[in-house]
Order: sequence, then C-alpha cells, then structure tokens
Amino acid sequence: MKVCLLIHGFTGGQYEVSPLAEYLEAQGYRVNMFTLQGHGGNKAELRQATRQDWIHSAEVELKQLLTTCSQVHLIGFSTGALIAAHLVVNYPNQISSLTMLAAPVFPLNPQQIMRTLSQWPMVKAYIRNFFVVPSRATREFYRIVNESFAIYPQLTLPVLIVQGDRDHLVKLKSTSYLVEHLGTEHTQVMIVRASGHLVCYASRKREVFAAVQDWIDRHHVR
Repeated sequence: MKVCLLIHGFTGGQYEVSPLAEYLEAQGYRVNMFTLQGHGGNKAELRQATRQDWIHSAEVELKQLLTTCSQVHLIGFSTGALIAAHLVVNYPNQISSLTMLAAPVFPLNPQQIMRTLSQWPMVKAYIRNFFVVPSRATREFYRIVNESFAIYPQLTLPVLIVQGDRDHLVKLKSTSYLVEHLGTEHTQVMIVRASGHLVCYASRKREVFAAVQDWIDRHHVR
C-alpha cells in the first residue's frame, strides 16, 4: 500500500520542509506539499488571511489527498504543526500519525528572540521578517497558538515531537508540555542537538529524516 504524507510548513514556498519531503519521496513515499492561504508571497493576501483560512486551506489539501489515499500521515513544521493538530481532531479515522516539527506551543516573544540571536546575519533576517509580516498575521498566529491548548488533549493518535535544542523561536518546554498534555500515550520525542528552529536544515538532519521515516513505518496500517 502506498504511504501518503501531507507535509506543510508555514511560510510560502515550503522552504522549511523541502529537504524532508525530498528525502521521503526518494524513499518511495507519496508526498504532498502545499502553501497555506495568504502565504504565496503577496503581502496583501497575507494581511487578509485569517487562521481559519490557514486551517481551511490545509483541510482542502487533506480532503483531496483522501480521495486517493485511505490513510494519511501528517507532518507539520512550526505553526504548520498546530494546523495539522487541528486537522487531526476533524479527521481522526483517516490520519494514522502526526509529526510535529518545532511546534510553537510556547513561542518566544520578540524581545526574547532578539536576545537569543547571537549572530548579526540572524538578527538582520529576523528584523527583515518582522517588518514584512503584517501585524494581523502576527495576531492570528498568537490566536491559533492559544486555541491549540484545547486541541492537544484531543489528539489520541501516535505523535512524534521534534525540536532543536537551540531553537531561537520556540521555548524548549514546548516539548515536555506536549508529552504531558496530549491525549495519547503513543508519543516519541527527538531533541535535535545543535539545531535551531529549522530542524530540516540541522547538521543532524539525516537523523531527523530517518526518525520521521521510522515513525511513519511503525504506525502505518498495512
């Protein structure tokens, strides 16, 4: 049976998860990636899109994939992990597992982020993104973060949690919170050493990819 995966990050272009998607495709998995509504590069569209729009666009992709796949494994990066968690609640029988990469359960605030950025290129990149992202999109982000606390106890499927030990955007306690509050005992945690937020680009990324593949294989109903 073909293993079907739905992978999404949060920004346009799927940059954050492309290495993982390419790896899994090379292993023979069917991988679908997509861009969330409002994240196609147009600032006006991002300003208009709500968190409900983000979730809806992900749901459209999932429903399309389910027309040809009886079961799907969800992989979400950053806010995409929260969106994936919301989908699980609505499609509990069609989703076999969830992988949450760098999930912002407890995101750092802007002041904390600036203190964690040790290199000037990283500071410049953050400042650039801060002024590019509309304030409404930032508010929608924090709203979905807050709303997701009610979602975690409803997740009863197997969940793989991956976070870098040097994540400058997400507090490390996000991982322990998920383990304690998810509605499933079938969890596995991977802390990626010497990795920041972009775990799919970490120096140990091949270990991350292998762990995700193993997780999917162990929880795929054949």
